[in-house]
Amino acid sequence: MIVKHLEDIVGTEHDVSAETWSSRRFLLKKDGVGFSLHDTIIREGTESLFWYKHHVEAVYCIEGEGEVEVLATGDVYPLRPGTLYTLNGHEKHKVRARTQLRMVCVFNPPCTGREMHNEEGAYPPPSEEE
Repeated sequence: MIVKHLEDIVGTEHDVSAETWSSRRFLLKKDGVGFSLHDTIIREGTESLFWYKHHVEAVYCIEGEGEVEVLATGDVYPLRPGTLYTLNGHEKHKVRARTQLRMVCVFNPPCTGREMHNEEGAYPPPSEEE
């Protein structure tokens, strides 16, 4: 059994931040459960570009308000507590946070914990060695 608490992750190597977001990474590839689980904060008033072309991501909003836009179609979906969206087509998208958003994110294949978004908003392809 794996048991972790947020206070044990904040401020460690598993607490990864960029200009518009922070990702507290609870479960990673090394945990061997087949997915990774992240507690992510999107900062109020920001817009973030994401494109998980090598991963499927499911996102569950537990706090805040904003929207997610699918860039290929222009479709915009409101985000509020209780909203789930899944990028099962590897959609390039933007997340806009009207207020601070807190999201629970699940990735398959699992992340290693060291990933950072490149200029396209993507993580690198998973590596067998990590």
